[in-house]
Order: sequence, then C-alpha cells, then structure tokens
Amino acid sequence: MTVYALHENPEWFPPFAAAFQTAGLEYAEWLLIEGAIDLDGAPPEGVFWNRLSASSHTRGHGHAKEYTRAIIDWLEAHGRRVVNGRSVVEMEVSKVRQLTALRAFGIDVPRTVAVVGNGDLLSTARAFPTPFITKHNQGGKGLGVRRFDALDEFAAYVDSDEFEVPVDGITLLQEYVEPRSPFITRVETVGYAYVYAITADTARGGFQLCPADACEVDDQGRPKAAESLFALREEFEHPIVDQLLGFARTHHLEIAGFELIEAADGRIVCYDVNTNTNYNPDVERIAPKSGPGEIARYLQRIEAETYALT
Repeated sequence: MTVYALHENPEWFPPFAAAFQTAGLEYAEWLLIEGAIDLDGAPPEGVFWNRLSASSHTRGHGHAKEYTRAIIDWLEAHGRRVVNGRSVVEMEVSKVRQLTALRAFGIDVPRTVAVVGNGDLLSTARAFPTPFITKHNQGGKGLGVRRFDALDEFAAYVDSDEFEVPVDGITLLQEYVEPRSPFITRVETVGYAYVYAITADTARGGFQLCPADACEVDDQGRPKAAESLFALREEFEHPIVDQLLGFARTHHLEIAGFELIEAADGRIVCYDVNTNTNYNPDVERIAPKSGPGEIARYLQRIEAETYALT
C-alpha cells in the first residue's frame, strides 16, 4: 500500500523523503498545484497525508487550498484514510479558527480582533491598547506580522503602499505579548504524542520563524544568519504539553506544531497551530527523536491498520 503525500511545495519535502526511504515506506508525492479530479472515478488505494500550507498562495499556488479541499472531500467520500483530514485543512488556513478553538479548550491565547476588509481597521485599532501586532488570518512565514507602538504609525502603514492585503481579506489585530525571554517555543507532536520542543530566537528572527532548511537561505542559497535561529529545548516539561496533546486529539491534528510564548506576566500563551510542520536540520541532528522519522513510523502504523481493515 502506498502513502501519498499531498502538498504543494517540493522544497520542503526532502527530509520526509529521506525518512521514508530509511524506513522502507512506499510513498508518492501528489502535488496540489493544478490538476483534475474524476468525481465518477475512485481514488487509488492507500493512505493520504495532507500537508497543505496556509502560505501556499505566496508561492504562486493560488488554487492549492481549494484543490486540497476538493481532493480530500473526494478521498474521504470513498473511505480513504487521510492523515490530517478535511477538518484539519480549515484549522490550517484560519487563525480565527485556531484561536477560538484553543480558547474554547481552555488554552490561553492573545487578545485578538479579526477585521474583515480595510474600512474598520483604524476605528478598531483606536480601541486596541498599544503596542499591538497585525497578522494575516491565512498566514505562515510571518505574513503581515508587524508591531505598532502608536496609532499614527499604524494609520500611516494602512495608507501606504507597504500595506499587505490578506489573501482572504481578514487582518488580525492582536495584543503584543511581551516574552519573558527573547524566544518562542514550538512544541512538535506526531500521532498525538510529544516529539520535542524547540526555541526560536525572536531577537534575531523577529516574526519570520519558519524552521525549514529552505527558509534559512536567501534566493541565492546563502544562509540568512551566521547561526541558526532554532535550538532544541531540552527536557521541556510543562502542563501545557498535555493540554496541547488533548487539543490535538480533540481536533484530529495527527501531526502538528504549536507555538507558545512564555510571557513576562507569567502567562503561557499559544498563538499558532501549524499542521504542515517543518523540522529544523540543526535541531534534528541532536534531538532525541527525529520529527520526519516519527512521521514515517506513524504513517507505517496507520498503513498497517488500514491494510488490516481491507
């Protein structure tokens, strides 16, 4: 039985291909950029792993989200096993959904207002304490994320050519959470189990903290920083980990990364859920477990369970 990796960015796939080959997993990539679906036909037999990215439109793949929705609707209608299935697509592409679901589960999130269109941005911001940040509802890679310390600074940005229009028209105004130390923590999970945690250096990296190897080089392939922004957070143990695993299970997030800030005021604030998680190679070299390796083992288990039912 074949494992099909549903994705739209080949640059992010080599670590997973290597892990699958090491594990002896039969796999095929299914690029969701453009294509056709025969709705009168049946999908191939296999296990399907969804790796849709909310930032797919930034790579010129404007149809990837709708293509993924359509493919998974078709797959699930035929009873195919999809890892990170249809409901996870909607979690990936909406920070509104992420934040409301996290809050409903009892996990602290930043105060956030979602503004649809541009007309109410300034009036909403007037009632929002400074400093605050903006971000896109459909984000990733730090899309639209900026910090503003004064309203006039924000007004000038909104009226300028620098203003980044969100792909779905939804801009988030969000409280700026002052970190206790200049880093965020990302908790990686596979199969509803904790793999490891990493830190990302916000003092050097700002808000653009994609951990993939491809994200840490410029257009000419040169390193963006002298040393990696990411480090293994060894022996990170906190009740938030069990909360996040419970959240993942409740929302069928079989493979995910959760980004947290340990705030100066003592709060642990979760601000992002990523369901197409990438793994930093520097961390992978020293981590007690491999993220892609754990995914390979999990998919093998799902494949065996699925095969036993056929």
